[in-house]
Amino acid sequence: MIQFDEYKVKLNDLKPKLEELKAAYLPQSLLDELERLHAMAESPGFWDDPARSQKAVMRTKNLETKRDKYADMVSSWEDLMTICEMALEENDDSMLEELVDSYGKLESAMEAARLETLLTGEYDRNNALLSFHAGAGGTEAQDWCYMLYRMYTRWAEAHGYTYKILDYLDGDEAGLKSADIMIEGENAYGFLKSEAGVHRLVRVSPFDAAGRRHTSFSAVEVIPEIDDDVEVEIRPEDIEMQVYRSSGAGGQHINKTSSAVRLTHKPTGIVVACQTQRDQFQNKENCMRMLRSKLVEIKEREHLEKISDIKGVQQKIEWGSQIRSYVFMPYTLAKDTRTAYEMTNINAVMDGDIDGFINAYLTCAATGTWATK
Repeated sequence: MIQFDEYKVKLNDLKPKLEELKAAYLPQSLLDELERLHAMAESPGFWDDPARSQKAVMRTKNLETKRDKYADMVSSWEDLMTICEMALEENDDSMLEELVDSYGKLESAMEAARLETLLTGEYDRNNALLSFHAGAGGTEAQDWCYMLYRMYTRWAEAHGYTYKILDYLDGDEAGLKSADIMIEGENAYGFLKSEAGVHRLVRVSPFDAAGRRHTSFSAVEVIPEIDDDVEVEIRPEDIEMQVYRSSGAGGQHINKTSSAVRLTHKPTGIVVACQTQRDQFQNKENCMRMLRSKLVEIKEREHLEKISDIKGVQQKIEWGSQIRSYVFMPYTLAKDTRTAYEMTNINAVMDGDIDGFINAYLTCAATGTWATK
């Protein structure tokens, strides 16, 4: 029964941490906001503006989920304390396995909530636009680019996010040359902003008949989707539009009509493309949304006063800005150069198990303790 005594002590130590967590994870200001949203939904004319009402409903759902998650943590703590007290009183150790398992789940839930409190950036709650670009190296690099694309879409699915393919350019023989996807859901950008940079692969290439080891690079760009209510001035004369026939391995997500749109922002050289919709107008709207997001992100990153101050071709991700290595041969290891976090189960990583990397980045960003400068 000593173990139950030990867990009772652990639970007592956990109680103040749980109460402290509420102040950051579910402050009164969020509960007040939820109350206002409920009142707004019942007001006349709420549904007259579909875009506004949809945004309010989504925010309400996210706040309710946060509220319920914290309530579940409190309930779990109370249940665990009851198990300990009953076991000690009745001298019954049959519930030990359940206690250990449930305590571990409570700790994990609290850690996930703690990490969410680190998402304090202006756009951390927004959807995330991910752009993939294969580096030099032909088919091997293009296959690596697809592996990264798959890794992030698997991560999104595992966390309940949805994603839309906006643009997809097949590789010459395998993989992909470039792709743009929108990952939609609360805090998508806050979690995925850690993934922007160059990713390095080391493996024996399946495309090399001699079985030699190859090093390949692909870049991932991550920017937040900017809401339409953020004012961005884009002059029509600064936009060059091209229409082309859709292509790519997007399956049902990519249409095959001549409605794909590519926009070039002439002052900056930024190029965006979309081929998701069969309607040319909708593809153009998606392109404009992507362009607005990219321009706002650059403006704020460069601390510029207005969009027109952006000059020249912008390329946030330089090939020298390597953030992580994925080694398949002669050993297996995925290691982040910024945080020193690593995993030896490379297959799990490629299947989307990247929470450890994301969590390490958020913790380092909050504390300023980086492995590399």
